[in-house]
Amino acid sequence: MITLITSLFLTGTALFVQTNAPVQSEPPSEWIWLFNGTGTSQWTSSGSDQFPERGWVVSDKILTVNGGGNKTHKAGDIITRKKYGDFDLQFEFKLAPGANTGLKYAVRKYPDGGLLGPEYQLIDDTGNKDIAQDKDDKRRTASLYEMIAPSARKLKPIGQWNTGRIVVKDNHVEHWLNGTKVVEYERGSKAFMEAKAASKFKSVEGYGMGEGHILLQDHGDEASFRNIRIREL
Repeated sequence: MITLITSLFLTGTALFVQTNAPVQSEPPSEWIWLFNGTGTSQWTSSGSDQFPERGWVVSDKILTVNGGGNKTHKAGDIITRKKYGDFDLQFEFKLAPGANTGLKYAVRKYPDGGLLGPEYQLIDDTGNKDIAQDKDDKRRTASLYEMIAPSARKLKPIGQWNTGRIVVKDNHVEHWLNGTKVVEYERGSKAFMEAKAASKFKSVEGYGMGEGHILLQDHGDEASFRNIRIREL
């Protein structure tokens, strides 16, 4: 398993190059654009089968929620139309000062209407008032939110673009930030279940297991995304 995962990472790394401008060329055929700077056909509102008319805006090949800090029209989260099981997901993100948001995966809808799944946390670690003084690293950027703290991070300053990556193969999951692996876990393992039991998701059945949607969160703050692509493994 380790050999397989390693080979997948090496292959993906060779295909994804960080630049200061949006990627213009098409990815290899096994990759699918979830957002390449133009259309939003791969996404829908979490509450309907249509993309939000307000709140989420495409401009200059960038997808932004609450641009300019405009919170007048809360658009809500957006999710992929398709569910994904094993995958390699790569994306770029940029946060406004003080922002808090997240990218969730293996998201499923629960009987109470909630959409829940593991979260690759995206937050202004030093400028967000909710965690600026918080010493719990499980709530910082690239963490498995509330469950596993990231390590060896090379996070760029707020206002600059960072690259994120999530790889899921069977029950093995990894979070990457700017080319460095920062979180690794096995879904359903003893360590995973203990971390879940200590989190606010302790009573959520099947949390993080199996396939599900990918979700971009509207947390009320300005956040931007570009070059979001995925390949199924």
